[in-house]
Amino acid sequence: MTTKTDIRFPVDGRTRKMFVDGAWVEARSGQVFETRNPATGEVIGRVPRGDAGDIDIAVRAARRAFAGPWSRFKPFERQALLLRIADLFEKHWEGISQSDTADMGMPIVRTRANKLRVLGMLRYYAGMATAIHGQTIDNSLPGDIVSFTRKEPVGVVGAIIPWNAPTAASVWKIGPALATGCTIVLKPSEEAPLTPLLIADLMNEAGVPPGVVNVVTGTGAEAGAPLAEHSGVDKIVFTGSTATGQAIIRASAGNLKRVSLELGGKSPVIVCADADLDKAVPIAAMAAFANSGQICIAGSRLFVERSIHDELVERLGKFASALKIGDGADPSTEIGPLVSERQLDKVEGFLNSGRNEGAKVVTGGRRLREGNFAKGNFVQPTVFAGVSDNMQIARDEIFGPVISALPFDTLDEAVERANATPYGLAAGVFTRDVSKAHIVSRSLRAGSVWVNTYHAIDPALPFGGYKMSGYGREGGTEQLDEYLNTKGVWIKLD
Repeated sequence: MTTKTDIRFPVDGRTRKMFVDGAWVEARSGQVFETRNPATGEVIGRVPRGDAGDIDIAVRAARRAFAGPWSRFKPFERQALLLRIADLFEKHWEGISQSDTADMGMPIVRTRANKLRVLGMLRYYAGMATAIHGQTIDNSLPGDIVSFTRKEPVGVVGAIIPWNAPTAASVWKIGPALATGCTIVLKPSEEAPLTPLLIADLMNEAGVPPGVVNVVTGTGAEAGAPLAEHSGVDKIVFTGSTATGQAIIRASAGNLKRVSLELGGKSPVIVCADADLDKAVPIAAMAAFANSGQICIAGSRLFVERSIHDELVERLGKFASALKIGDGADPSTEIGPLVSERQLDKVEGFLNSGRNEGAKVVTGGRRLREGNFAKGNFVQPTVFAGVSDNMQIARDEIFGPVISALPFDTLDEAVERANATPYGLAAGVFTRDVSKAHIVSRSLRAGSVWVNTYHAIDPALPFGGYKMSGYGREGGTEQLDEYLNTKGVWIKLD
């Protein structure tokens, strides 16, 4: 059964405007670019091609708002605003879900299922808006001096998000900015810009003051880079590739702006011989195949204890081959398309590399070109066996539905090999032994470790990476601290 499209947010090929200083505006250049449905190749929208000049206008608007009426909003008022936004998201969730599905291909069952997480984030940030406080601290200086700290908003935040989860990524940036009293300029990916514009419309309806939330569409080079470099931006928060994250760090040096980065991953999943395979197989499979593998935490390196390796790989292959591939708008679809032909070409390159380096294709391994797949960016969910740690498919982030199965003999060996990567975003462990669970979760160098589950994310828990997977956290009280400065205040009493 399908649900009628939310007519307020039609996916009809029309030209949108971007949202700056409380108004819908075109790019100064008048240029636009197309966004296409990755399942059909159909043009579903055109958006402004913003550049450095448009970014400058948005940053200046955010600065005025930060110094203006927004600075006088009380915590209760920011909380009430976030709750109104959450209510509007709930009211229009079907339209949001269909927008995400059409724009980047995520199956509608998954976009609809994100409702609890996204509404939970908005309402969590609403609660945290009234929980920001400093400390009164006794000092050891002579005389009668009172000392305390204040938590104050950083200022103007520049946020750059990827295309693989437009709604959640937007809320993960905008929510804490509003809760802490910051203002924000959001630059969505050019691969999936429609939902962030939809979100700007809801923010406007909720009563967000002009300039507090701005959405500028454009390419990374023409809009993202100027935002990272802009001297009027106090903080950059970015989710995306490690290479782009490194470029943002370099760009931030101009005014030493604060930076939070959630970057790439090559996450290991360790399956011990004592694991419940009936539970481990579907979870481990979808750890890599969910959203067609287009997730930074994809569990793409599957370390399997040798005594169960062959059985698990066989069962994994059967599970993968039974998944329904198709247009994400079909509620029965489990694996949707990749976001673009460019991404499809990249994933095909990894599939060819795996075969050329001697890995065995257990299932999948090819692009789909026939029938309903002809105009879309579809690739089969793929399981490789006979993989060694030095193969490209075991080293590099693929961002596609590909699992590399690697046997291990001892738990120490598995942990050592799991950690032998420049990344450290996430990891998974399957075991019925509580001692193993504690030992391995403590030993893995990753920001999130899941035991007998995967993809569990809650607004109250911090999420982020170790090593080349970035720094800073999203979620939990740690995320709010990323948007706040701590000021020490000293008052000498007469």
